[in-house]
Amino acid sequence: MTATNRYSDEELNEFRKIIEEKLRVAQEDYEMYRGSITHSDGNDTQDTSPTFKVLEEGAATLSKEEAGKLAQRQLKFIQHLQAALVRIENKTYGICRDTGRLISKERLRAVPHATLCIAAKKNQK
Repeated sequence: MTATNRYSDEELNEFRKIIEEKLRVAQEDYEMYRGSITHSDGNDTQDTSPTFKVLEEGAATLSKEEAGKLAQRQLKFIQHLQAALVRIENKTYGICRDTGRLISKERLRAVPHATLCIAAKKNQK
């Protein structure tokens, strides 16, 4: 693979920094979602009326389900970012898996875990 078929080491380092920052934020968000599922916030309804308690528990269950879905989505995002870091290490980052051409820098800055260029993504639909 020649230098024209891949991003330079300097460019890959730029993308690595972007990905590592997004990964840090994503992991913090994931931990927040997990925490909201597994821990109560101390505002329980032990001393409230039975009717209110049922409504409160229903809302809490719904909230936990939503948090669970968000946590799953965040975990998938984290895995995609980690895979992008592996591609950087392998010096294959930014190469469209469909066309073999470089994915534009603008696209990679917006979606750093992208594996398809815009043309290939449009053809995928």
